[in-house]
Amino acid sequence: MTAATFLQLDFPAGLTAVLACSLCAMLGNFLVLRRQTLVGDAISHAVLPGIVLAFLLSGTRATGPMLLGAMAAGGIAAILIETVRRLGRIEAGASMGVVFTLMFALGVVLLEQGAARGVDLDADCVLYGQLEDVLWLAPAGWSALLDPAALADLPRELLTLAALNLGIGLLIAAFWSPLKLTCFDPALATAMGLPAGVIQYGLVLALALAAVASFEAVGSILVVAMLACPAATARLLTDRYDRQFWLSLGLGAGCGALGYALAGPLPLLLGLGWSLNAAGMIASLSGLMLGLAVLLAPRYGMLARRRGHPA
Repeated sequence: MTAATFLQLDFPAGLTAVLACSLCAMLGNFLVLRRQTLVGDAISHAVLPGIVLAFLLSGTRATGPMLLGAMAAGGIAAILIETVRRLGRIEAGASMGVVFTLMFALGVVLLEQGAARGVDLDADCVLYGQLEDVLWLAPAGWSALLDPAALADLPRELLTLAALNLGIGLLIAAFWSPLKLTCFDPALATAMGLPAGVIQYGLVLALALAAVASFEAVGSILVVAMLACPAATARLLTDRYDRQFWLSLGLGAGCGALGYALAGPLPLLLGLGWSLNAAGMIASLSGLMLGLAVLLAPRYGMLARRRGHPA
């Protein structure tokens, strides 16, 4: 494999996978605190009406309008989930089930309208994303990494995820203590004068944005897996929340890189002649990682508890 081939095919797709996994893992820490790790699953179902409405209003299947519609629907779903949970005083799982079922049904109804019948929704794309289609055709060699003209042609999915990693990462750093306290104990945060409701709405909106951006590239299966597995794995390995955050970020990025390599580039490089779906491999690897932590974690793993360590 030449440098140009690697930079055109594997570099953008692999880096996109790493960025999607790290972004989901970053936000997944707060979902683990709130016991709402399936919010990403709800949002990935709820974006359908936004996609269809974007097609009906724009008359085109261009990526821009579709992504804007999906992001708007994801944000609405996130707000509705939190609103139903707070006003109805029901558990988060029930509010998620109500909202994403109704929004998905609305999307199906809209899809049956005459102007939207031509929309082609590929089930495989919805589940597994389009990592293999994330290409960077500009490079002719390693010098492209320092060439502004070549860098300007980087895939939109990669640039979007890079911007979200930076933006959401900066917001988390700026509001680290209020976020942690609000997710851990909203009542205490409110008693201390923190705007717990505003912070929680901001968190679910950030999650909606991250889930939709990741969903476009890697599909719903990987989004749900990476929102849950790295943070849950890190939680089993440490009691320190700041350490858990960085550990989950590393585990998420590592799963993205290793899973993508094992899915295609490495077997082909070794002459094995086969490849697997990258998103499916990454999700499977994250599940295996969590399973090993459940079994082998030094304090909270099954073997440690059986040996008499405190739980």
